[in-house]
Amino acid sequence: MHNGQAFLAAALVAAVGFMSETQAHAQERGKTSHEGRAAIEPYSFEAMDGTVVAAERGELWVPENRNDPKSRLIKLAFVRFASTSANPGAPIVYLAGGPGGSGVDTARGGRFPLFMALRAAADVIAFDQRGTGWSNDIPRCDTGRAYPLAEPLTDARLIPFMREQATTCTRFWKEAGIDLAGYNTWESAADLDALRAALGVDKITLWGISYGTHLGLAALKRYPERIEKAVLASIEDLDETVKLPALTDAYFARVQKAIDADEKAATAYPDLVGLMHSVHAKLDAAPLIFTVQAEGGPTQLAIGKLDLQMFVSRMISDPPNIALLPVLYAGLAAGEPGPLGQLMHDRMRKDFGRYAGGMSEAMDEASGITARRLQLVRAQAQSSLLGYALNFPMPQLAGAYGVPDLGDEFRAPVVSAVPTLFLSGTLDGRTYPESAAETAARFANATHVLIENSGHNLFMVSPDVTEVILAFLEGKPAARKRIVLPTPTFQH
Repeated sequence: MHNGQAFLAAALVAAVGFMSETQAHAQERGKTSHEGRAAIEPYSFEAMDGTVVAAERGELWVPENRNDPKSRLIKLAFVRFASTSANPGAPIVYLAGGPGGSGVDTARGGRFPLFMALRAAADVIAFDQRGTGWSNDIPRCDTGRAYPLAEPLTDARLIPFMREQATTCTRFWKEAGIDLAGYNTWESAADLDALRAALGVDKITLWGISYGTHLGLAALKRYPERIEKAVLASIEDLDETVKLPALTDAYFARVQKAIDADEKAATAYPDLVGLMHSVHAKLDAAPLIFTVQAEGGPTQLAIGKLDLQMFVSRMISDPPNIALLPVLYAGLAAGEPGPLGQLMHDRMRKDFGRYAGGMSEAMDEASGITARRLQLVRAQAQSSLLGYALNFPMPQLAGAYGVPDLGDEFRAPVVSAVPTLFLSGTLDGRTYPESAAETAARFANATHVLIENSGHNLFMVSPDVTEVILAFLEGKPAARKRIVLPTPTFQH
């Protein structure tokens, strides 16, 4: 189980810490600013690898809730990298995923080379959406109580507990002067148009991934004449906040095909789905009890079926983790869980449910789900491999934060003539190529590129991806519709 231990130790990425101003300071700044005007100054931008480039840091102020004439103003911040082109196109605005990811932090990390490369087409803007990064002044809610470690996660216990936590946090944010109703994708789409106007340009180009595509599609629906082009990767359409469990099962069928391509792995794991179902049934009947090291010393941790389903849901985005799923389940089936208990404590169950950021909860709740899709999800979840776990906290906590639902008109399919490049990975366990193909089919000027054996975070998996994006942005015809990566190597 040494390889499984190495996998589990790297299975989840630590949450990005937000830089934020206090609410009082933000309000004071808002009162003295000019709403909608951008203040821009030179900025020395340093990436995580130590590279320093000249850039500009900007901010503008917009209403927190445009439906409230008395709304306070909140800050939207961004970093702009100047184009290296003599004839640049419309500024490219990066839309981070999550919801809750920071565009500025993303630019500092592993995608920094891509931000730099796209300057060949236009200015590139790392944008912090409302409630994220430099654009966040929502205080984190600490309820002071977490889900009990000695109890496994179950729907019957978890959902009432989390709804109580939501009530506590909603009251906390209201007392702090935060209007959570302003944190929805429609408002963020309006923020993008406010950014466009503040920059003094007629159009912008959108570049997003995961939830960033959800926001991008909303902007395409609401402001089609103000969007030059769009690059959307790992697509989440407007009625796909809650993913269909059947598509998750189809994803695992693709994983099995990848296993079957390796003779030794195919012999060791001829039926991964069957193995997973058997382990889930075992945990459903009798949760595992671990002694783990917690802050107060050794303590008991109970892990059941839903715990494992949620843990797996967090780790199936990309092939490096997917490739070690079989060894994890084989160990559990053989009664050798290895370091699972401690890692479940450290990476998921420790302080589970105690903290909430506000932005991501409000965004997902507002985007919601249509009644028809909810019925379909409920039916499919009964027999699917991960059930509801992949989508938590939606639809389980729908309505818990009191945020107005944006309605079925918001979630209606987007039909667009804006030139759009869609990018999908065949081994993406979070968003699915089948859904992306359906969305792309409604776009008159769509190019859909499939990346074989890529996962959710696909921008940096191959130089060919940068080449395809640049060619699209420069108006060149698509040289390929498929990029093929090596099949993952499965541990056995």
